[in-house]
Amino acid sequence: MRLWQVASPVRANFAWPVALVLAAAILLATPARSQADVEPKRIMMLHSFGVRFKPWTDYAETIRSVISRRARTPLTFHDHSLLNAQSPDDKSDGPFVDYLRALYEEKPPDLVIAFGAPAASFVQGYRDRLFPGTPMVFTAIEARRVQYARLTENDAVVATHNDFAAVLETILRVLPDTKTIVIVNGVSANERFWEGELRRELASFSRRVELKWFTDLPFEDILKKAANLPPHSAIFWHLMNVDAAGVAHEANTALNRLSVSANAPIFSFLDVFFGEALVGGPMQSSRKGSEAAATVALRILEGEKAGDIKTPPIENALPKFDWRQLQRWHISEQRLPPNSEIYFREPGLWQRYPGQIAFAVVLVLIQAGLITVLLNERGRRHLAEVQSRQHMAELAHINRYSTAGELTASIAHEINQPLGAILVNAETAQSILTSSRPDLDELRDIVDDILQDDRRAGEVIRRTRSLLRKAPFEPTKLDLSAVVRETVEFLSALAIGQKVGLGSVLTPIELPIIGDRIQLQQVILNLAVNAIDAMADIPIENRKIGIRTSRFEEFAELSISDSGPGIPAEELKEIFEPFFTSKAEGMGMGLSIARTIVEAHKGRIWAENQPGGGASFRIRLPLEETAD
Repeated sequence: MRLWQVASPVRANFAWPVALVLAAAILLATPARSQADVEPKRIMMLHSFGVRFKPWTDYAETIRSVISRRARTPLTFHDHSLLNAQSPDDKSDGPFVDYLRALYEEKPPDLVIAFGAPAASFVQGYRDRLFPGTPMVFTAIEARRVQYARLTENDAVVATHNDFAAVLETILRVLPDTKTIVIVNGVSANERFWEGELRRELASFSRRVELKWFTDLPFEDILKKAANLPPHSAIFWHLMNVDAAGVAHEANTALNRLSVSANAPIFSFLDVFFGEALVGGPMQSSRKGSEAAATVALRILEGEKAGDIKTPPIENALPKFDWRQLQRWHISEQRLPPNSEIYFREPGLWQRYPGQIAFAVVLVLIQAGLITVLLNERGRRHLAEVQSRQHMAELAHINRYSTAGELTASIAHEINQPLGAILVNAETAQSILTSSRPDLDELRDIVDDILQDDRRAGEVIRRTRSLLRKAPFEPTKLDLSAVVRETVEFLSALAIGQKVGLGSVLTPIELPIIGDRIQLQQVILNLAVNAIDAMADIPIENRKIGIRTSRFEEFAELSISDSGPGIPAEELKEIFEPFFTSKAEGMGMGLSIARTIVEAHKGRIWAENQPGGGASFRIRLPLEETAD
């Protein structure tokens, strides 16, 4: 007995760990139930008109999407639609109730969601026969259509409150010239109810505009009337589930057809129609109502009592407008209510092509920078050219003085000849006048000689002054041969003084050019004086200068040749460069100035050696029509 008493506690202490191990083994051996093994909850969705009738189809799709996304347990959805909502004469309620009872007799749904007033009225009327203990959510229903007195502890309501007056106020705000508002509505029992509400709520607007009711008309007649509305009209679209001809209209088909035919903008109180035909305004947000209803449904599925969930009616959302319709009906954005949102605005070029525009802008900026640099460089170059021409003009003027210095003896000889003749004639006239019987005829001849010699001296002075005159470049129409002829006369005295034969062959045809007479004469003088200097060391009988003018294609050509030793081949390309000279006392600017003058006349000058000896300088100037 004592041994047992001692051993018994030992066995008892040993038994507890064994029991724990066995229990853990049993738990591990029992497979856990996965979510797939959990029986899905059944949600019955009852539609008032059908699965494609607005606005209820939009609510149903959003609610189904939100619940499926947020639910923690598997779900199945079962959609059913009433048949009698489209026609008040339909007697299908009884058979439909029997059908639902048979369908859900063994396994009733875990939740019923009724969309719209007809569906809500149906399930409330037949609750006892169908689903007395099943929780229900009434949604997509206006508060005025809810039968609050018949609600039970298993019912939750997510209703809306439609403000039709706000829609008409918006119409008159954005279209202040409106004179007629047409209300489009169907003839189903639900739509008849709302026609009465609309007439009551909008009665005050009849003092401001004319209200026309397109309710008891087939939709085809509505289309015809909407196409011929008077100016300054607008359309208020309520619903068109069933028209007066008994035709049911699903989705947006009827509204889109009306938008195409109507000659007035269309407004509505439901945003489910927004995006194709409506201008916009303050509307019920189907997404906001759907998400609220889905939240209530999930709370019920998770065990919360439906009757304890209270949701206030959902008011109109902030106004929103379709930018495309605003453009179509020429509605200014300045007239929209405060806090309005504008949708479907066509993006500008920057929004559509940001990369391309940015690249183009950068490219344009780069080009603008380059153009600015080039213009600045061009301006600097132009300034440099102007300054260069000014300096060259100064040098040309100095060069003319230098040339005139070399022509001093010739000029003095030319002036002395007529002055000496004038003196002789004057002395002769004086002797005749002192005689007892002066010969008047001879006196007249003497006076004529004096006048002629005076003119000769004046012409010499005029040519000299013209050569030495400092004047800007003044292009005029000239005959190159006439300029050469005048210059040759000026050079003739110098040629005689230097014992050089000067010959000229001038073309008989006119060589019209655009140029400055003084500067061209300077070129000819420079070349002729250079030719005289080049022949200083050869025998007198061989000193000859030839000056020719001719026409070569579209150019007037002038050549000045001498019989001197010619130009060394290595100097032919350098003789026109500034400060290049073969004279010990020369400045090296004469030929450089000559080239500058010729190029200013858009011409060309070059030098070459003649086969028989001597050098030849050629000048080509564009004829007048080419220069122009």
